[in-house]
Amino acid sequence: MLRFFTFFCLSMVSMNAMAQVKGRVIDAQTLEALPGVSIRNSDGGCLSDAQGRFVLKNTRNKDSITVSFVGYAKQQLPLKEGDDWIVRLERLSTSLNEVIVSAGRNKQYRTEAPIAINTLSTQTIRETKATSLEQLLNKVSGVYMVDLGNEQHTMAIRQPVGYRSLFLYMEDGIPIRTVGDFNHNALIEINMAALKTIEVIRGPASSLYGSEAVGGAVNFITASPALLRTARIQAEMSDQGYKRTDFTLSGTKGKLGVLLGGYYADQRNGYMDHSDFHKLALTLKTEYKANERTTWTNSASLVDYKTDQTGGIDSAHFFNKNYQSFHTFSYRLVKALRVRSTLEHSWNAGNTTSITAFYRHNEIGQNPFYAIKTTSNPLKARGEINSDAFQSMGLLMQHKKQFGWKQAALITGLSADYSPATYFASYIDVTRNAAGYFTGYTKTDSVLTDYRVGLLNTAVYAQAEVSPVTRMKVTAALRYDRMDYNFDNHLPPSAFTGAPGERNFFHAWAPKVGLTYDFGRDRGIYANYSVGFAPPNISELYRGVKVPTLRPATYHNYEAGGWFAFAADKGYIDVSFYRMDGINEIISVRLADGSYENQNAGATRHSGVEWNLRYAPVRALLFRTSGTYAEHSFIRYEDKGKAYNGNRMNGAPALITNTELTWKPAFLKGIRAGVEWQHVGGYYMDAANSESYGGYDLLNVRLGYGRKRFECWINCRNVGDVMYATIVDKSAFGKSYRPGPNRTFNLGVAYTITAKKQG
Repeated sequence: MLRFFTFFCLSMVSMNAMAQVKGRVIDAQTLEALPGVSIRNSDGGCLSDAQGRFVLKNTRNKDSITVSFVGYAKQQLPLKEGDDWIVRLERLSTSLNEVIVSAGRNKQYRTEAPIAINTLSTQTIRETKATSLEQLLNKVSGVYMVDLGNEQHTMAIRQPVGYRSLFLYMEDGIPIRTVGDFNHNALIEINMAALKTIEVIRGPASSLYGSEAVGGAVNFITASPALLRTARIQAEMSDQGYKRTDFTLSGTKGKLGVLLGGYYADQRNGYMDHSDFHKLALTLKTEYKANERTTWTNSASLVDYKTDQTGGIDSAHFFNKNYQSFHTFSYRLVKALRVRSTLEHSWNAGNTTSITAFYRHNEIGQNPFYAIKTTSNPLKARGEINSDAFQSMGLLMQHKKQFGWKQAALITGLSADYSPATYFASYIDVTRNAAGYFTGYTKTDSVLTDYRVGLLNTAVYAQAEVSPVTRMKVTAALRYDRMDYNFDNHLPPSAFTGAPGERNFFHAWAPKVGLTYDFGRDRGIYANYSVGFAPPNISELYRGVKVPTLRPATYHNYEAGGWFAFAADKGYIDVSFYRMDGINEIISVRLADGSYENQNAGATRHSGVEWNLRYAPVRALLFRTSGTYAEHSFIRYEDKGKAYNGNRMNGAPALITNTELTWKPAFLKGIRAGVEWQHVGGYYMDAANSESYGGYDLLNVRLGYGRKRFECWINCRNVGDVMYATIVDKSAFGKSYRPGPNRTFNLGVAYTITAKKQG
């Protein structure tokens, strides 16, 4: 009896000393659940599931646990009783081996992708407090996003500054516009208040994403619903007439998570005349985790935008800092709606399928400054009011299968996108005063363009991965695209109204092969060969064209690079070398009769080196620099009967760098201070290389304070009040300068409420 009593007592003590701990792991910034996190104690461990949950058994009262995840700071924590333990992990600012999704349409580590890719993290987005996207994207090596004012822009990634369809913009892996109707201002349609991260692929990504992913592809990844109920509101204003209010509501209850976020921005009386704008952007996103293997995600984004159009100014006005616009009535308006629904299911550990259906409705209406042309009468001009619209219905299906041999995996997918597009333009009479300012216009009954194009893009793709030897991964991908254009001209065909109604189709194969080799300790190399292609835009193919004869432009890209972590993981550097040759490029050629025609008559070469360095010598200090040195040259190019073979391409800075120093002192908790230097080197204004612009240097300063629920900040852009142009062009009509903003102070405050427990 005594033995039984002793055994019973020891058993009770053991049961009190041994227990299980339940909890969830979340990202400290986004409050999203983190799957696959390692939680360990002295007796073993476990991994968090798809909803961040973990159950650690056989824990002792005096035990502690270690929580670790790639890209996050490791934590050692004392045990906490209860079933609602929330562990918050902080991202490492110097971590190279982060998780990315754009390289293979699937989650993978950065060091496994044989491409040049950079991620702008949640922390970078939140601390920059950007009022327009170029303030973020210009931090990425090899990227120069040109600020055209009021969120208007154009892009240069492994290409000169231009307005052609060489860049693909996506939201959660789905292009935000349809094939064949590219717009260089497409990022107006992004809701900055709903972003979690931004991934930038440099170089062709057509093997997975299809056409237009030539110079690069930018994937804007929206935030997912937070695990904890969260509400945030912020307001900001500048001394240049800019005001903006952001809000976010997010939370999860049971299996359903919901996020609603958006902002309203308004600009009045800015540094340039005729430069007001307003924008409303909203995003609603839901995630329903039916079980451990199945997730259903739905989202809808709405943008309503209108801006005055200013255009460039001549050299006399620019150098005298006279930013009065010659245009007093030009405008651009954008209405965009995107809806998508994605069902993702893991059949088992080696098979995952996702199906996405999407819908887009888009309209851009404008009275464009660039369409206003002078006439023989100095007090008269001509112009147009136009509207470009499309609706899309699309489907994307993808399956990933992992094999047990040599870490092999195969991703296969198919997509279809049907987008009927319309274009309408009517003529206007424009009045001009003696000083050269366009003061007003009168509508007419003259229709310049009126057509409809049924755009159908179908594609199939596959990407295979295998590790033939330890530490090496080989990737091969191939995609086939067919693009059908069903053109219906509602006007009699002419040299301006366009070609007769007809059907055209284009097709392209886009291969890619690459490899990575991991030396360990976040050090490795990669190399790849890839092909990108860009079909003609419907405006290039049909507007003002008698007979459409264009073919897709093709680009062959060769690159190699590597990454190297150093100083006990306090820093890293990654470098990429590339050469890209373009053939059948679409250019405007002057014919013998003096008219112009788009032809596949161009060939170019683009080569350079890109780098990105991060180093944190102490915990409170982070140094970052990124940049590119590149040469962009004409191999074959003729304009107005003159050949420019061998010349440098216009609008192509050789050197672009962005350097930043951030300080977060431990003795001033909550304070952050940053200094950023943006350098854009000189470039030629025209293909003849007759004149050049010297580029510019900008200094930006950011200061912020965050404590518990409250945050405030003050940013100063262009501290030195430098006079500069974001882009300069030269044509037969003279030089055109797009002035950059004067010194601008931006002040903001934010307040966040977060529940302590999950709903």
